[in-house]
Amino acid sequence: MKERLLPIGLVAGGLFLVNVVARLVVRFGAGDDDAKQITIGLWALIAVGAVMIPVAFWYGRKHPMVRVIGELGLAVVVACLLAVLIGPFVSGVGPFSNGAGLVFRQFFYFVGLSAIGAVIGLLLLMTTGLDHRSQSWKRYIERSGTKPRKAVRR
Repeated sequence: MKERLLPIGLVAGGLFLVNVVARLVVRFGAGDDDAKQITIGLWALIAVGAVMIPVAFWYGRKHPMVRVIGELGLAVVVACLLAVLIGPFVSGVGPFSNGAGLVFRQFFYFVGLSAIGAVIGLLLLMTTGLDHRSQSWKRYIERSGTKPRKAVRR
């Protein structure tokens, strides 16, 4: 079980770390400038999507697609819940201080951009032919392409 949960936890922790760093930059660097806060928040969401590209590429090389989607989806949801419910405390506010609508929007933006990044990574993986299924087809063709041994007649 550890082999399955450790990568999920590492991916979720990495995505949450990107969010925490962005919140700290907003808290200490942007001040009260709303335009800077929004810009930093958007760049953080883009960074979350960009992190998912190589993660999906790497994870998709080793595992079947159903497992990749399930495990990376779980990692994204866990990271998103951490970012939406615990992340605001890093900024010095509560998660529902600006209303429940903002919490839901943050959740859907985070999940949406993470999904876009993962899809881009998986598409790159499939385009290069390095995914799990392409590699298994390649091994099958290599094995079945050889001629069987001829029987010796006497």
